[in-house]
Amino acid sequence: MQIPFLDLSRMDSDLQERLRMKFSQVLEKGIFSGGEEVQILEKTIQQKLNSLYAIPCANGTDALELALRALEIGEGDEVIVPALTWVSTAEAVRMVGAKPIFWDTDVNGLLRSDWVEAITPKTNAVIPVHLYGRMVDMNALAEVARIKGISVIEDAAQAFGAFQDGKAAGIWGSVGCLSFYPTKNLGALGEAGMCLTQDERLAEKIRLLSNHGQPKRDEHMLVGRNSRIDTLQAAFLTVMLEDFEKQQQKRKSLAKIYLEELSDIEGSELPQGLMESNHNAHLFVVKSDKRNELREFLAEHGIGTAIHYPQIIPDMEPYYMEGDFSNARTLANQGLSLPLNPWLKEEEVEKITEAIKSFFTKKS
Repeated sequence: MQIPFLDLSRMDSDLQERLRMKFSQVLEKGIFSGGEEVQILEKTIQQKLNSLYAIPCANGTDALELALRALEIGEGDEVIVPALTWVSTAEAVRMVGAKPIFWDTDVNGLLRSDWVEAITPKTNAVIPVHLYGRMVDMNALAEVARIKGISVIEDAAQAFGAFQDGKAAGIWGSVGCLSFYPTKNLGALGEAGMCLTQDERLAEKIRLLSNHGQPKRDEHMLVGRNSRIDTLQAAFLTVMLEDFEKQQQKRKSLAKIYLEELSDIEGSELPQGLMESNHNAHLFVVKSDKRNELREFLAEHGIGTAIHYPQIIPDMEPYYMEGDFSNARTLANQGLSLPLNPWLKEEEVEKITEAIKSFFTKKS
């Protein structure tokens, strides 16, 4: 039995058929940029997340850059970024001319609570990343940011559907940034993203920036860019949303099996808080100082895994920065993502847990 880390072709036949039907409907209408499908997606996300404004865009990286530009963050500004995240978080900061200031994470990979020590007179924003699908303590972070007078841009690319104190990931800050990359809990069939905000002025500016600065055709109010969502992707996402809660339940039920079966294993550390509402079970990341050996062992048994992420950003040449990033570096060196997706079978998870138990039994 081969168990891939993620195989999107395993999507169930009913969902595939509904996606084919939606494609046919869009094809018949002949509208492939903007239109009703984009409007429907906006309204659906607004209602689901209780967000006043939801502006679709081309991808999650663009969402971060649009947020920074809308907040007029650029040359001479500093933005605090966790040391462990996907490169887009820092990349977007550099793309607007600002400087990412990296700070260590806690043991779970979330921006460490003493990030306030990184604030300087040049600091204009902080980007908390809800890594692996678990939310940062946004009550505490938002309050510190308010007192210090800096903007909060939530990188909620991995956290769609996570809620903290009844508020969705992405609606706590000045702007929340979503990614609908195909591997996400809510994924398109290509590239797509979104900015969330509760501020009408920011919403209008983000919308302008994403569409060449034009409120309507051939009227350009500011220098923008083309980051419009593709109509097909908006349509596909509306279909995907129909199954979202069912798929979340499946993710949580599979995660529960992992947690129960692996709870007594010595030599590995399991993720925390995964069954809570502020975690959307995007990734199941175990930690072990034998990570590489375990990965090879599982591969020999036909089990796919992934590493999120093998290198912290301040160690990368384009972003190099010295500092104490010990927690982030430990996760980069020891974290291993096990398969966790709605198309995984319970018996496959049981096989994975049996293989992991076998590995650590041999190592003890």
